[in-house]
Amino acid sequence: MVVTMKQTAKATEATYMRKATLEDLDRIWEIVEDARALLKADGSEQWQNGYPTRLTFQQDIEFGNCYLVIAGDRIAGTVTLMPQGDTHYNYIVDGEWAMPGHPFATIHRVAIDSAYRGRHFANYIMSTMISVAYAQGIRNFRIATHDKNDRVHNLVQNFGFVKRGKVYTGPTPGDLRNVYELNLK
Repeated sequence: MVVTMKQTAKATEATYMRKATLEDLDRIWEIVEDARALLKADGSEQWQNGYPTRLTFQQDIEFGNCYLVIAGDRIAGTVTLMPQGDTHYNYIVDGEWAMPGHPFATIHRVAIDSAYRGRHFANYIMSTMISVAYAQGIRNFRIATHDKNDRVHNLVQNFGFVKRGKVYTGPTPGDLRNVYELNLK
């Protein structure tokens, strides 16, 4: 009998988040490749053209911005929190920020292993990242996603993020992304 991760994932496991280390990079990459396949199956072009790369995640780890959700003793997902913001968000198209010029954090590269989908780990990741940044004094949050990434659109709207317009995350017309903002007190 072959036992898959889906069969061994238990709802009663301890779940927590920690910062990623370089030793986690291979596992992170497995999760990213899995998420890339899901996005493709959903009809989204996001993550289909070579971005993000392993180097992207290596740099996230080295800067202390990459976090992991751990279920039991297994890495179930990853996210990047940039508490210093992201320069791609400086120029907004077809909209405006509610708090322009104010410090903000960006949440990037949310990916969950397919064996853990349906367990609401994306909600756990978002809540934890908002809490981590809030504890650092950050009250404004931004996130961008592709038009066809309905999973992220729904996730951020459920957290009270408001769509503000679009930003370019790269140099081509295909790099235009919807952006959302959350402003807390």
